[in-house]
Amino acid sequence: MKEIVNLPALNAALATLNTPTSLLVRSQGMLYSCGIPPLDLERKTLIEGDLTTQTEAVLSLMKAALEGAGSSLEKVVKITIYVTDTAHFGPVNEVYKRYFTSDYPVRSFVAVSPWPLPFDIEIDCIAEA
Repeated sequence: MKEIVNLPALNAALATLNTPTSLLVRSQGMLYSCGIPPLDLERKTLIEGDLTTQTEAVLSLMKAALEGAGSSLEKVVKITIYVTDTAHFGPVNEVYKRYFTSDYPVRSFVAVSPWPLPFDIEIDCIAEA
């Protein structure tokens, strides 16, 4: 059975993108996130800065979402990072290492075509609930 995790402020920011998705779903003791873009929660807008700024925004939002659902970054078992250019590997890793310092989750790093919206990174995860 699946349960949509109700995180009003985070879901409201995501809703501004007009994308039919849930931020987090809980199922069988696990949490599954959508691909999280770089969102400014206060202004409910995309953050269009450099890759470091965008990555920081995504991981900060992921951390807040997981903690709001009673989990944490330490319980993440799988991460997929989607970027618009493989040249982003270094800047993404610099920020990533501040959020994940040991016992790293398994991870995939995937280059994709640019989204129709102005951002260059999106990250999803699977975590223990």
